[in-house]
Amino acid sequence: MNTSSSLPDAKSSLEADSSVLQIWGGHPLRGHVKISGAKNSALVIMAGTLLCSGDCRIRNVPLLADVERMGQVLSALGIRLTRKDDTLDINASEITTSKAPYELVTQLRASFFAIGPILARLGVAQMPLPGGCAIGARPVDLHVRGLQAMGAEVQIEHGICNAYVPGSNGRLKGARIYLDTPSVGATETLMMAATLADGETILENAAREPEVVDLANFCNAMGAKIQGAGSSTITIVGVPKLHSVEYNIIPDRIEAGTFLVAGAITRSELTLSRVCPEHLIPVIAKLRDIGVTIIEEAPDCLRVLPATTLKATDIETLPHPGFPTDMQAPFMALLTLAEGDSLINESVFENRLRHASELNRLGADIRVKGNAAFVRGVPMLSGAPVLGTDLRASAALVLAGLAAEGTTTIQGLHHLDRGYDQLDAKLQQLGARILRVSEPSTDAELAPNTSNSPASITT
Repeated sequence: MNTSSSLPDAKSSLEADSSVLQIWGGHPLRGHVKISGAKNSALVIMAGTLLCSGDCRIRNVPLLADVERMGQVLSALGIRLTRKDDTLDINASEITTSKAPYELVTQLRASFFAIGPILARLGVAQMPLPGGCAIGARPVDLHVRGLQAMGAEVQIEHGICNAYVPGSNGRLKGARIYLDTPSVGATETLMMAATLADGETILENAAREPEVVDLANFCNAMGAKIQGAGSSTITIVGVPKLHSVEYNIIPDRIEAGTFLVAGAITRSELTLSRVCPEHLIPVIAKLRDIGVTIIEEAPDCLRVLPATTLKATDIETLPHPGFPTDMQAPFMALLTLAEGDSLINESVFENRLRHASELNRLGADIRVKGNAAFVRGVPMLSGAPVLGTDLRASAALVLAGLAAEGTTTIQGLHHLDRGYDQLDAKLQQLGARILRVSEPSTDAELAPNTSNSPASITT
């Protein structure tokens, strides 16, 4: 195994910032799309490999900018990584420093979750406060209080979270921890920390997301003793050490949901695999409310059929098993073309409706008041220059552009590349007329291009 990080050539932030997506809309899609591994599982499982002093082989790892960043964080801690295709080999036998690099952690919120396994392995950790998409406050107080309950001394100074475990053996102690809110990040951080703690830890009001279950399954495959993941109470009995493992990451339910919406908004027939239909229950239910037909072709395969009419519906985002906040923006794009009035209430994050104004640039009729968006369906959307403001907002603009008449030009691709594995290439394979190009240098060049000539599209 190489001694340095050898991660994929995901689009760099600089490259993504200097390019745009041009979409010639109004064309149906057709075919099969392969769903990549779950972004949010991949990131936290990469952090979880810090618990193991041997080799870990992780399969079904998506090709994402965020995965590359997490790899850089691990490399800075002295971890050895190599990648081939969708397989990532990680050796954390030696963690050479307990301090993660500020410039990387502040770009990627999920990297903060490594504080749990670092503290569990070394008894000391220094982690800068996290960054990520600007979709609202996501404080780390639940992480900190949980680690303190397990015996850690934690102080936050100058933007750095400094934690250590007093005592001669440097091991955390089992504790009963109640989370004020079912935070995914806090649940994952504390669950990882508890795997190597002395005694039993009980997490109450824990997050129930599939990615939490995936992390628990990964840790258990290394020899951890975790029960109850997927419920609101998780019990972890600490063990002295964990062993090497090979593990397959679950499919990305948000990518799968995005492609289901792509089929719905373009009135197209698509098949998706590998998927976990049970992870998509609220998304499938809402699509059926809107009038879209979803068929389970096989245990890991879904087919979406075009609807004659799209109907309005109301959506409220909630922690799992409720409707996922990450699907709110894609569904808003879909509801712009539904007959009637829809209400979307974003109850998870307080700053996650900024895509509404960009969708309005495409001809949508959306009014935002606080954390609620009122969507009145329109007969059609029209291509225009728009800006992706966060990861899922960017995906929503791609979906709207696929359905709009004329050409849509999307800037801010660094958001999109953080969480979707080659989305534009996958859409091209389905017949979408979509092209990533160098950013036009003038406003005039950003004007919608009404040409629908296939000759202007290359793959």
